[in-house]
Amino acid sequence: MLYFERWKVALIVLLCFAGLAYSAPNFIPRASLENVPGWLPNKQINLGLDLRGGSYMLLGLDTGGLEQSRLQDLVNEVRNALRDVRVPYTGLGIQGGMVTVNITRAEDVEKARVAIDDLATTVSGNAFSGMPERDLLVRAVGQRIEVVVTEAAKLAQLQAAVEQSIEIVRRRIDELGTTEPVIQRQGADRILVQVPGLEDPQQLKALLGRTARMNFRLVSNAMSAQQAIATRTVPAGTEILYSADEPREPFLVERRIMVGGDRLRDASPGFDQRTGQPVVNFRFDSIGGRQFGEVTRENVGRPFAIVLDNEVISAPRINEPIMGGSGQISGNFTVQEATNLAILLRSGALPVDITILEERTVGPGLGADSIAAGEIAALIGALAVIVFMIASYGFFGVLAVVALALNVLMLFGILSVLQATLTLPGIAGIVLTIGMAVDANVLIYERIREEVAAGKGPIPAIETGYNKALSSILDANITTLISAAILFQMGTGPVRGFAVTLAIGIITSVFTAYTVNRLMISVWLRRSRPKAITL
Repeated sequence: MLYFERWKVALIVLLCFAGLAYSAPNFIPRASLENVPGWLPNKQINLGLDLRGGSYMLLGLDTGGLEQSRLQDLVNEVRNALRDVRVPYTGLGIQGGMVTVNITRAEDVEKARVAIDDLATTVSGNAFSGMPERDLLVRAVGQRIEVVVTEAAKLAQLQAAVEQSIEIVRRRIDELGTTEPVIQRQGADRILVQVPGLEDPQQLKALLGRTARMNFRLVSNAMSAQQAIATRTVPAGTEILYSADEPREPFLVERRIMVGGDRLRDASPGFDQRTGQPVVNFRFDSIGGRQFGEVTRENVGRPFAIVLDNEVISAPRINEPIMGGSGQISGNFTVQEATNLAILLRSGALPVDITILEERTVGPGLGADSIAAGEIAALIGALAVIVFMIASYGFFGVLAVVALALNVLMLFGILSVLQATLTLPGIAGIVLTIGMAVDANVLIYERIREEVAAGKGPIPAIETGYNKALSSILDANITTLISAAILFQMGTGPVRGFAVTLAIGIITSVFTAYTVNRLMISVWLRRSRPKAITL
């Protein structure tokens, strides 16, 4: 039916009004939005790094450190395996990128090889075979056993480290309160980070440049750090670490970790009630709280070191047992340093050291130029479409132009509701939408022309024109929508931005061209009741 029931008219008008309402904040200065009541639409489209400016970083993972860490863990596993089967050995260590151990008795070599071989697990196979592979290759050369980490295991470990690092980096950046950061893998061992609108890139650098491996250890009472340095004698089971503050003070700390940082459940910045200095308050989980309580109860009077990335950030003295599972870290922090440290501890430690390979700060001037160029392109495209439609279809072309304006406003409204990030390719998607938006109107109007030429009256011609054009409109737009979906699924960053604006533009174009435009023609027919139409 050409004419709509009242509920359909109400629904169409409501959708158009909602699109206008949610698009309006995008045309209001950001500062003025603070005066808009909270119950009114007040969200603007987020601008991407290329439009708003911000920070760009390329992070590289220390793959050498990752492999070394795996070998060190493997040394401990081999030691425990040989102890379990009571095989004496010597020379257990890392040599030539593998773990080697000498078995004392020749008759125990096979027994030791089997015990070590049981440590191997399976990992996903390569892309060609698809078969699972073992992560360890164990071979005996005389009385020497060599344990090699396979390439499949290294690849799987790297993949897991990258995925975990991306998640931790995302958690750290989310703590800054930024909107729509881009965090994605680049190559085998790199992570691309883009944070639009971040005004303090140094804060981002401070957050991402630290591994944040934290642990609690006792300060050794065998001798002072100064004595160990002077005599060049470090007691077994200890090491010298330096403070993070300047001047760097040495500490002789035990290697044994009393409580690991993985037991931290929460961390937040605060102020010491006695001194008023910024501190970081922390809380352990149930296991960490019990371990912390036992350590402090057994070592009252001794200092313990809070170690972060092999630097001592604080070394307070244990005055009494701390049984509540919570504590406080002080270290001459500024408020910003305490906030950053709390973020690092809350987000967790990175599985591998990260290096900032490339760092750029993109100024908003580039974004302003891009937005201005996009506005000019959109304006030229819109004017060309308006002139073509009015020149080709007269009054019906005017109605198509009105529908086009509603289409663009609804597109902005939906992007605002979704809080999508608009990038330069996204602007290209909007310009493309403007050009494609009248395709449906052209199909409809040409069908109506054919019906008028066949001698039908206004209402039958328009009704038939809309019905016959619908299948062509759906075919053309569904295929484009599928392409946009594939771009969104397979693409990254700006490509996804283009796909989002294109997909939303297709939906709003079909709605305004077929439904809103049809409603306007229906109202015109009711009021004017023309005897004939000209197209």
